[in-house]
Amino acid sequence: MNYVDRDTYGMYRITTQDGPGPTLMGAGTLTGNDVYNKAGDDLGDIKEFMLDMRTGRVSYAVLSFGGFLGMGDRLFAVPFDALVLDTVNKRFTLDVNKERLETAPGFDQDNWPNMADQTWAEGVHAYYGTKPYQDHASM
Repeated sequence: MNYVDRDTYGMYRITTQDGPGPTLMGAGTLTGNDVYNKAGDDLGDIKEFMLDMRTGRVSYAVLSFGGFLGMGDRLFAVPFDALVLDTVNKRFTLDVNKERLETAPGFDQDNWPNMADQTWAEGVHAYYGTKPYQDHASM
């Protein structure tokens, strides 16, 4: 099911030409969306979004990948800036191949990392080629 199918409130009936999709989207409609790479390989689906409560920004999308029928899936905190919304196919695109994702820093559902740890965050961003968001108010 994609974000349009999950839109029980009708929030996506109104479209704008300002970007690749609706300017504002409900997180609940994006949870469960598929993630593919540019080669068209299925990389899994979004299980959760991690919000930075100081800035109000989405820091990470937690991607579930691997396993079979939900068993043995690994979770990956993917910097939100590494994802691109594909409005044609109504899914996200992540520019990594399956082999690279298999070696990405991941975790299991019973052992989440401390995502507020700066060292952990820098490693994840370096892996995906993104930069951590800097809180401009504290600069």
